[in-house]
Amino acid sequence: MSELQTALLAIGAGVIVAVYAYGWWQQRKYRRKFGAVFKASHADALYQESAAGPVEHTLEAMDEEPPAEEAMGEAIPVRDTPPIQLSPASGESEARGAEPGEREMQFSTLADADAMPAVEIPAATLLDGSCALLDVRSDFIIELHLAEPSPAAVLDGLWQRKFDFGKPVQVCGLTLPGKMTTARQWERAIAESQILYEHFRIALQLVDRGGAISAAKLADFRDLVLGVAKHIKADTTVADVDETHRRATELDAFCAGVDQMAGINLVTPGERLLSGAKIAQAATLHGMTLEADGAFHALDAQGHSAFSLINQDSRPFQHHTLETFATPGLTLLLDVPHVENPAAQFDRMVGIAHELARELQANLVDDHRVVLSDSGLARIRAQIAEVEGKMCDNGIAPGSGQARRLFA
Repeated sequence: MSELQTALLAIGAGVIVAVYAYGWWQQRKYRRKFGAVFKASHADALYQESAAGPVEHTLEAMDEEPPAEEAMGEAIPVRDTPPIQLSPASGESEARGAEPGEREMQFSTLADADAMPAVEIPAATLLDGSCALLDVRSDFIIELHLAEPSPAAVLDGLWQRKFDFGKPVQVCGLTLPGKMTTARQWERAIAESQILYEHFRIALQLVDRGGAISAAKLADFRDLVLGVAKHIKADTTVADVDETHRRATELDAFCAGVDQMAGINLVTPGERLLSGAKIAQAATLHGMTLEADGAFHALDAQGHSAFSLINQDSRPFQHHTLETFATPGLTLLLDVPHVENPAAQFDRMVGIAHELARELQANLVDDHRVVLSDSGLARIRAQIAEVEGKMCDNGIAPGSGQARRLFA
């Protein structure tokens, strides 16, 4: 090997060593510059477990099943047993689960107000409609006369147990005279209100579609309210529990006798099914709207449901499934106690039933699938008119606020 070649090899080796040394030096330099940052003892936020355990708490909450929603498709509230569906073949009431003897009891409570023990009420203007409906004939009312004006929060023990009695509890307060008027006014009181009241009327409803309140519940309610009154040093006016329970039983027996429904079924001949889209189109054409309960409703002048159109197999109608929905039959329902002028609304329902039957090519039949004739529909209407008359004669007009709360 010549001296030139040896020199070139030595120079090349030197250059390689120099490049390697420079690279090592640069790497060491950057490690020193940034190493402090990466060596800092910061825990990884993505994997850190909190001492308080908020992540675990959240996961547990997510694992809990939400409460089941109430099933849709029930177009009406019911009692222990469903209200009767009127038809020419059946005219007896099966509502409220009352015994036959109870249904025959003469109801005099609402017809004879003089027989009822009156609760003395200071002269006032009733502001709230729900307060105006309170009555010793339909409610167990305890009146509290306060030693000094107080907000509704003083009834703390009552608010905590308001829903323990199986029936609605209503609290109404009598306000102080204002700067602009000397009149004292009754209004519905809520726990959070800062308004000062002179008196309270605390009422437990005696009857609804679940039946009459029990004597034990009445006594429990009385003891609770009297305990609250004693705590705030208020005087009280209290009705007798036994007498109140007797009135509740009589009121429930009367309501059981008039708690009826009128039903008209629409079914197709043979095995043909009714399309959900066609049902919706026909119902909308006659002013019926699909509501959250899964039924189409026709409204009265006050915006309340006059009658409804439901699926015979209890499946609810839903906007997003109408195109694929099919059913063998429909039912038009009129809840007699809930409707103003129920006989007139029945006439309206019959007219729409005939139109729907024509448009959907269906037949009008009763619960036994017997075709409804004009005479059969007339008999149903007569039964409705009889129920309407009984209710009016006893001071509970169908469709009134009092009727809606007693038949809820």
